[in-house]
Amino acid sequence: MLVLTRKLKEAIQIGDDIEITVLAIQGDQVKLGINAPKHIDIHRKEVYLTIQAENSAAAEAHEASLAELTAKLKQWKHP
Repeated sequence: MLVLTRKLKEAIQIGDDIEITVLAIQGDQVKLGINAPKHIDIHRKEVYLTIQAENSAAAEAHEASLAELTAKLKQWKHP
């Protein structure tokens, strides 16, 4: 992990396209501004983890449904 110290209005550059700027410091909270291309998803970590868990659950449910459908199709006899 890279650890950097930044002051108010200072920024961090990630690659050519992403810039993170310290906008405000209030007590134990830091407000960050992130400039990045629109095709890059940016989420708070807890939101990202929730999305990942929901996507995994949906994929597992889809695979189970597909397996069930395949089994039923194998049992079905065409007239």
